[in-house]
Amino acid sequence: MKKEIEIPEGIDIDITENDLKAKGGKGEVIKRFYHPKLGIKKTDKKIIIETKDEKKKNLAIIGTWTAHIKNMFKGVKEGYEYRMKISHVHFPMNVSVDGDKLVIKNFLGQKQDRYAKIIEGVKVKIEGNNVIIKGVDKEKVGQTAGNIEKSTGLSTRRDRRVFSDGIFITSKDDGDSNG
Repeated sequence: MKKEIEIPEGIDIDITENDLKAKGGKGEVIKRFYHPKLGIKKTDKKIIIETKDEKKKNLAIIGTWTAHIKNMFKGVKEGYEYRMKISHVHFPMNVSVDGDKLVIKNFLGQKQDRYAKIIEGVKVKIEGNNVIIKGVDKEKVGQTAGNIEKSTGLSTRRDRRVFSDGIFITSKDDGDSNG
């Protein structure tokens, strides 16, 4: 079985061994696609994923690879953006970007600063009580948002209904409509 994926206009594709590189107006994304029973190749206007062994597992992996490739296309053409809200009721938080870290000061009045890792290739901007995360790789943008949200996770000793402090994802422009 084989699956063909159309390459959109304005996107350059390069396949070397198991790495697929997509380059577009917003940047480039490189991902490794390896499976012993699957192959990936490029023709003029299409990417072809094929297998000779039509087991359910292999067909599922073809579907997964197709979704990853479509996400790469959207990322290099339009990019991804997540928006987060800084919420503090009891103690005002100070949030800043320091290199590859987001620094959170005075979370729930704590003296110890908290840090969230910003993954390479992702840009984080703070505007008032909003944190805007942008990038071309959906996985890296999502992981950075997850790191930020997790860094303000409460301990189990606090009642979530009373202490609603933290940084939370409010919207995702992540192209789930791609299929």
